[in-house]
Amino acid sequence: MKEVAEDALMRALHEEHSAALWSYALHLTSGDRIRAEDVVQETLLRAWRSTAVLDQSQGSARAWLFTVARRIAIDGWRSASARSEVVTDRPPERAVADGTDRAVQGWLVAEALAELSERHREVLVLCYFQGYSVADAALRLGVAEGTVKSRTHYALRALRLVLEERGVTQ
Repeated sequence: MKEVAEDALMRALHEEHSAALWSYALHLTSGDRIRAEDVVQETLLRAWRSTAVLDQSQGSARAWLFTVARRIAIDGWRSASARSEVVTDRPPERAVADGTDRAVQGWLVAEALAELSERHREVLVLCYFQGYSVADAALRLGVAEGTVKSRTHYALRALRLVLEERGVTQ
């Protein structure tokens, strides 16, 4: 008979306080619904194990539930923060230069070059990638040296803008 009475009290406790307890647990966990569910479940489990809580009046039962939920959330936060630290007697491994960063940069620059005008692209390719001097690039393109210089200037500005649009910064 005692178990039936405790079950009825537990149902009443759940019906009266679960919505408020859920909202409070959601606040305690910064909106993490899964952690809030765990907090509510553990709180109600502790209430079920502690029959003295079941016999309390509505106000003190809610206060007890909220206090337990808060402690569970704090304990969870503390244990999670304690687990995130790694103590070791060895320094972390050093990065190995495998050329991946250089390849990605090359792809980004190639894609950005493809968006430039043909005149800007050809002057950059000649001067920066093929190593031609301004005089040699001018002879190859059939333009004055000053034209190569100004095209190079404006081509680099345009290239910078294209790269910035893609999220590449200096």
